Amino acid sequence: MILVYFYRMSIVRLLDISDLTVDFINGNQNQRAVDHISFELNESETLAVVGESGSGKTVTALAILRLIPSPPGIVSSGSIIYYGLDRKEHNLGNLTEVGIQELRGKDISMIFQEPMTSLNPVFTCGDQVMESLKIHLGYSRKQARNKTLDLFDEVMLPRPKDILSAFPHQLSGGQKQRVMIAMAMACDPRILIADEPTTALDVSVQKTILDLMKKLQATRKMSILFITHDLNLVSGFADRALVMYKGKIVEQNTISSIFRSPQHLYTRGLIACRPPLHERLKRLPTIDSFMQGDSTFKPSVVSTNERIINHQRLFAQDPLLIVEHLTKEFPGTESFFSRKKESIKAVDRTSFYVYPGETLGIVGESGSGKTTLARVLLELIPASEGRILYKGQDITKLTSGILRKLRKELQIIFQDPYSSLNPRHTIGFSIQEPMKVHHLHGNETRRKEKVMELLVKVGLKPEHYYRYPHEFSGGQRQRICIARVLAVEPQLVICDESVSALDVSIQAQILNLLNDLKNDYGLTYIFISHDLSVVKYMSDRLIVMKNGRIEEIGEADEVYANPRSEYTRELLKAIPIPIFEKIT
Repeated sequence: MILVYFYRMSIVRLLDISDLTVDFINGNQNQRAVDHISFELNESETLAVVGESGSGKTVTALAILRLIPSPPGIVSSGSIIYYGLDRKEHNLGNLTEVGIQELRGKDISMIFQEPMTSLNPVFTCGDQVMESLKIHLGYSRKQARNKTLDLFDEVMLPRPKDILSAFPHQLSGGQKQRVMIAMAMACDPRILIADEPTTALDVSVQKTILDLMKKLQATRKMSILFITHDLNLVSGFADRALVMYKGKIVEQNTISSIFRSPQHLYTRGLIACRPPLHERLKRLPTIDSFMQGDSTFKPSVVSTNERIINHQRLFAQDPLLIVEHLTKEFPGTESFFSRKKESIKAVDRTSFYVYPGETLGIVGESGSGKTTLARVLLELIPASEGRILYKGQDITKLTSGILRKLRKELQIIFQDPYSSLNPRHTIGFSIQEPMKVHHLHGNETRRKEKVMELLVKVGLKPEHYYRYPHEFSGGQRQRICIARVLAVEPQLVICDESVSALDVSIQAQILNLLNDLKNDYGLTYIFISHDLSVVKYMSDRLIVMKNGRIEEIGEADEVYANPRSEYTRELLKAIPIPIFEKIT
């Protein structure tokens, strides 16, 4: 009891949020984004805020910094108390605009989700970091420049002097995120709010960013409010977690308690819908399964014997696709960091087979050549060398007319469903359009009926036919893109990072859908992703790519269990493993 008393006495509270409610008012409609939530953040603590898109996570963070646009947003009730260095209470809701501006970036800082849109494209990275140093700390330009170089070095950016004068578009995604971290850390904040700082990053870059944040936290003794949709991601990173669902906090506890004994159905669903590494499920559980009260169901596991029999059947067939010594070389250009015009081999003498009905996974970091390979396979960009044999026919030598007819059999699902759909066309038109191009299903009436059938098949409704892309969520838009691909009755579908930007719960639904459609339509997949746990779940065989070359190829479970390549081992080490899986 004495130890507990002194432990509680030693806790220093930095932030106290009580009964916070945020509404968005549009005409006569009132949408409640945050619904009477209360929590606290303590000194040197990492608190994870977890939930799906629309759960109120980001709105909560923006409310703390008074960044919610008003109108339409309004803080309807509650208080946000910040305890300054002098231990005085500062009610952030009552501060003047000048007062809150003095706190932003200095005492409380934020890393936003998308670094490309958060960084100003017309200013250099150095100028954007130096700005806060000059405003908040009164640094001269020389002092700010030297401090920025130190920050770039601290966040482990290569060539800090070059990046100081570089523009955001000249950096990779991981580098831009490091610039954002340097900007957030510039004035030594006591609280760092990180809003999905690793979404859509490679697992190795993701691990590096998380390790960097923990290192900076330890040296600066700051607190972190970490916002994410992936509860597994923070299992070894955060001290406590609060789970949000439809604007409410449904559970909050220590990380170990939440993983070992989740109390709310929604929390159990978030943990379960991520593909496990220690076994292979026939179907992933979804949030809906748990929220409907079926929290005790046990998903079926694919046995080793079942997998062996299935692979014997698959690999006894003739390959559907044969790739031989495929190379794609891009002419060099003068880059920001180099004046040499050396050509770049994005794909370097790559060879492999794809069998009918197989899912071949391709995994690797950004820049490994995965997407370039996909585009070359579909002849969206021409190969420099090598052969691509589809059903025994070398498609690199086909005329444009013959290739156009063949395209209905070879389709791709892109990463971003919103940019894949024309915002000026209804989804019915978008799905029906490729049918017209390839003269399928006879007439307009039959094509429209087919679109309705496809909408139902991918989990949407027939009445969605007349709606536009902006009226759907990200997961629904991805279903529309899948329906559009199915419209031309393909045989080989390339899924290029098709679930990487989705919430884990929506991701589980899409992965289940892809597997269902594979069985129903006899599809063959090439599944590309940087998320190794997802690729393992989906794939029969697996290719690991690095610098345009195949680093390793083999049966997916075998590659995970006994990786031969050091690069593969490093990728596997970077996967965040939940506490309960570490225990087992």
